[in-house]
Order: sequence, then C-alpha cells, then structure tokens
Amino acid sequence: MGRWTALDDTAPSRRRLLLAAAVTAVAGAVGGCSGRSAPGPAPGPRGPAAPPVRRIAGTGPAPGAGFAPAGPPAVLQILAHPDDDLFFMNPDLVRDLSAGTPVTSVYVTDGGAFGRNAAPGGPPARPNVPAYVSARQQGLRQAYARMLGAPLFTPWDRSALPLPGGRQAEVDRLVHRGRCAELVFLGLRMHAANGGTPVNLTRLWDGPGVNLPTRPAPESPVRRSFSYGRRDLVDVLVHLLSRTRPTLVRTLDPDPDAQVHDRRHPRGSDQPGYSDHPDHTAAGLFAWAALARWGGRDRARPFQTEAYRGYYNQRWPHNLPPSAVALKARYLDAYGGDPRWPCGNPSGCGDYALGGNAALASRKGWIRSTHPRHPGAGPRVLTGPGGRLSVYGVLGTRLARWRSGPSAGTFGPPEDLGGGPLAPALSVVRAPDGRHLVFGLRFTSLGGPAARNLREVVLLRQRTPGGGFETSWLGLGSPETVPRRTRLTGAPTAVTDADGRVHLFVRNGDRGVCARVLDTDGRWSPWYVLPGGDVQEGLAATVDGRGLVHLFGASAERIEHWAQRTPGGPLHRGTRPPDGCPGDVPDAVTAPDGSVLLCYRRAEGDGVVVARLAPGRGRRWRTVARPSIPGYGRIGLAPSGGDLLLVPVGADRRPAYDLTGGRVLAAGSPAAAPQVGAPALLVHPDGTAATVSLSLSCVPALTPLRPPAPA
Repeated sequence: MGRWTALDDTAPSRRRLLLAAAVTAVAGAVGGCSGRSAPGPAPGPRGPAAPPVRRIAGTGPAPGAGFAPAGPPAVLQILAHPDDDLFFMNPDLVRDLSAGTPVTSVYVTDGGAFGRNAAPGGPPARPNVPAYVSARQQGLRQAYARMLGAPLFTPWDRSALPLPGGRQAEVDRLVHRGRCAELVFLGLRMHAANGGTPVNLTRLWDGPGVNLPTRPAPESPVRRSFSYGRRDLVDVLVHLLSRTRPTLVRTLDPDPDAQVHDRRHPRGSDQPGYSDHPDHTAAGLFAWAALARWGGRDRARPFQTEAYRGYYNQRWPHNLPPSAVALKARYLDAYGGDPRWPCGNPSGCGDYALGGNAALASRKGWIRSTHPRHPGAGPRVLTGPGGRLSVYGVLGTRLARWRSGPSAGTFGPPEDLGGGPLAPALSVVRAPDGRHLVFGLRFTSLGGPAARNLREVVLLRQRTPGGGFETSWLGLGSPETVPRRTRLTGAPTAVTDADGRVHLFVRNGDRGVCARVLDTDGRWSPWYVLPGGDVQEGLAATVDGRGLVHLFGASAERIEHWAQRTPGGPLHRGTRPPDGCPGDVPDAVTAPDGSVLLCYRRAEGDGVVVARLAPGRGRRWRTVARPSIPGYGRIGLAPSGGDLLLVPVGADRRPAYDLTGGRVLAAGSPAAAPQVGAPALLVHPDGTAATVSLSLSCVPALTPLRPPAPA
C-alpha cells in the first residue's frame, strides 16, 4: 500500500489509456449494498460486431512437451510496497507460513512516499524518506516474526544479494522452528526525477528510456544506489524467480477495475480512472512480464499463480469473517509498531500510522477483504470412459493436463498444452461429440504502452474425443474495443446446453456480462451484452432440467441471475434469489430433479445461503439452508445422492461439508497441505464424491469424501 502519494504525477495520461483499436463492444449497470451505492464504472465505448476467430501461431502443444519436475513447495510474492502482502494477501500468506512453506516476499519500491512517519495522536512528523523506508522495513520484520511464531524483535540475518547488472538488493532472512521467510528489498524510489521529469514505477513500465533510481535505507547492508530501466527490472525479477524456484507466485492485480471517482466515491490513492494504486498495477504488470518470460522456457519448472485485488476491497461488500479480519489486524499492528518500542532500529520501529489497530479502524476497509483477481482459479475435471479423469490447470502460465490411470486416484505427469501466458482461471466443457473445449484468458501482449497491453479469451480444442489437441489455440477476442480496456475482460465461464450449443460468458469492462455462442455448425456469434448487472469477477453457469441456461454473478447488493426462457434463446434477467448480500462469488449446479441449486457466502461472516429454483416457468427461489461454514472464499456445490455437498476454498480442517436435514456435518479427511485456488468437486454415478485439488506441489490430489457418521 502506498499512502500519501501525489497521483497526478504518477498515473498514465487519459490519452494513453484511450488509444483505439477495433475488437467488439459492451455495456453495463450499477447497484449498492447495505445502503451503499455500488461504485460507478468508467463507461466503455460501444463498437461493431464479432471479431474474427483466429489461430494464434506458436501457442499450441509441442509433441512430447512436458514440464520439468516440480521442486519442493515454495512461495514467492512480488509486491509494490511494504504492507501490500499484509493488507491484500493475508490470511493466505500466514496459512502457508504456518504449514512450513518457505515464503520469499519481493518489495519493488522503497515505499518512501513523502517520508512522514507520524504516530496516531502524536505530533506531526518531519519528512525523512530514508528513515521512513527503514522503519517500514523494520515493521515488516516484526510482522513476519509474529507470523513465524517468533518474538517480535527477533534478529534477522541481513545481507546484500547480488543481482544482474551489478546491482544489489537487501535480503533479510529468518528461520524459526522450521519455518522460513525472506524479505527482498529492491529499493526503487516511489518518487524520483529523470532529467527533471518526475518518474515512478508506472512511468518505468510505460515509457521507453525511463530510469528509476534506488536509495538504500540507512541501516541496510546495501551501501550504494543503482538505476533500473524497464528491461532491467524484468531481468531482476526473472533472476529472483530462478533463484527461488517457487511453486506458487503471488502478484498484485495487473488489471484493476475501471472506476469513476466522484463525491460518493473519492479517488483517494487510486490512479485516475481505475480502482487501485498505480504502483500496485505497475508491480503486477512487471511481475506478469517476468512470469511470462520465465514460464515460457522449454521444460520450465512448474509453478502456479495467484493475483490479488488491492483497493477493490473498499468498493465491494467485505468477504472476510471477523476471525480472519482479527488475524490480519494482528500482523498489521506488528507492522505498524510504536515509536516507544525497543526494536533496536535507529530509524524507527514500524509504519506508525498503522499501529494500534489503525488498520482495523479505517473506513476504507482494506483489511476486511481478501479478493483473488481470478476467483475461478483451480483445477477443472472431466470424467472419461472407465471413470478415468482429465484434470486441467495452469502451470507456468501454460495449460497443463493430467490424466488418471484406471484407479482414477493416480495421475501421470502433466502435459504441456501451451497457450501462455494464461491467467490461472479456466473453463472446460465437453462438446456434443465428446471433445474437450478449454477456455482461458490470455495475456496476449504485455508491452508498456496501452496499445501493446492486450488480453483476449482463447480456446484449445481436442481433435478427437479422448485424443490429442489441435496444434494452435484460437483467439476469440474480447468484448472491448479499446486496447487498455481489454485488460478489464474477465476470465471465461462456459457451459454446453442441451442442444449442443456452447455459451461463453465473460465480465466486461463496465462490470456487466457479455456472451458469445458456438452453434452446432461450429460458427461463433458476435459478442452480445446481457441486460443489467453490475457484478464482481467470478461467474457461475448451469443448464437446468428443461435445457435452459442459467448464469449467476455477485453484485454489491444481491446475486444477479440471468436465464433463457426457451432453449436456444437469449438470456434475460431471471428471478432474483431470496436473500443475503453476497460476500463472495456464487456457485450453481443442477440437481437430479432438474432444479437449479445456488450457493454463496454472505458478507462479513461465516454464513452461507443455499437456495433452490424448481424446474418450470413462474417458479420462485426457496432457501434450502443457511448454514455457518468457517472460512472465506467461494463455496463449491454439488448434489450427492439425496444430499448436498459444500466445498469451501481454503478450508482449515475439512475439505467438504454434507448438508443433511439443514445441518452441516464435516465430511472427508483434513486437507494434507494448503490448496491453490478452488478445488473441483467430483460426484461419481454411484453417488460417492471426491474433491480434486492442486497443492503447492503442483500435483492434483483426489480426496474421497466420507459420508457423515450416523447421528
């Protein structure tokens, strides 16, 4: 988090953000929660019809291609400022540390802002940027010591790390009772001048010939300054990836939401026109540029990715229960520190503005949510002949497929199916002839200027059922007409209807939903916009017993529902589910009787809503249950015999819950290791069920779910 930043000098110009190029067009709407109006999106341009479907050269699977063996579980995080991880990635961060997974956190800028380190209620502080940088780094050492279970002021091993180009960075390392954390401070200045022109991380990303200097903290083992160009920073991040060999890389949001700033939605530290700090966005883009290069190497080591929203947290209903908020506050309090603490650091003992529960008291509420940029991340599973499984996921920013043996519990090595760089969320459907269709969101271009920074929806098709895949991916375009706005395109959600048509849905730049349809003759429709809606990223779709497609998304007030009125027809606004301001994105499935089942978490608590829409026109939603399930994040849903199984993301103890007679009973065994993304729920024809998850080892795990013991 970068506070007190003069953003007029840090954001890309409006003209650069609106460079035109023809693709397609969309529209959207607005709403609110608990008396608050939803934030207004920046209106997007309307454009002409369907983009052509094109083959993308050099993206397909190479014959015999595969991944190198995965290394031991390790996490690397790439941040803009000290405290970004504490605000936006926890509780996931402390979960990994508690499990014994080593974590390396890389801080790109020095976080110096304007150098005022005033304690709440204390006298005004004089600007001293080097001292403030040092105090923030000390605050991080305190927070990580607490997360490792060590005393707050435990000494760290601090050294200068050699980097490409003769540069150095400070690396601080602490090992405590088998748990390990590394903090890497690159030290690029938040505010500097290049030939008399103000420069920062955004301009380093955008502008050729821009250089950004470093400045070491007073107590740092790094004793001199260095200079970074755009390529230099990418080179250094690739070097750090190679040094750490992580199996999971966390980044900030490279593609934040568009945002109208007004009296009801003041800009604060946002960049103009978008809902996040400009340094967060630039750090996310630099990270993904490095990931694309590192992951593009032949037989690269596999790794998974997660990106996290930033200031988005303050503009949507809060999704963490009080226990998770208190956990985040505990570590932010250690980071904030106090000027009276005996930490032993002459420049200061933390970022004092965040000490003493200040983060908890803030009306911005950043601490009260943790939002993945791509909430649909996780494995996707299809069952084949004999119960064999095909599991799809994203490794090294490329599509991977694992196939099970006859026992369905053991998997072969992952096949590299290319397509990268891909976002971690996929959608996989079966075509009427049995072929697998895999949809993803591709970082088609990661250049600096807006015109060279593009995203698009892509598709890989099986040639024959059960066989290999085509030699190249297909580009399906984006429902946006301006290159910068293609970055607002959501990850795809696809479903095959009863007549064999494939419906493809994405969130658009106005926070509405756009769709394309693949007909049974293999032709794609233009993008079209669904009526209304103002939803978060993360959609759910299903086909009911009458063959009608239903789509769901979480707005700031309610669950939005779209549905067909007749098979093959367009989607219209559907019947609204009965209750609850959603705290997270929904899941939806079709029950054996043809009814639609919907599940979502309520805001700011452990409450979950499960609702049912009976088949037939004119039917209304009925709430099936309102259980309480500890944790946070998306809840997966599946019918199993006469019961419903609920699968929370990141469950602390149990991988699933069996909803029986309105009660929640733990089912299955405790998860052996932290999962990455949302697990898939698999229900066999005999009614037995299992979860399929991807752990930090980059290997799918099949966990059978035991039926609950009789009461």
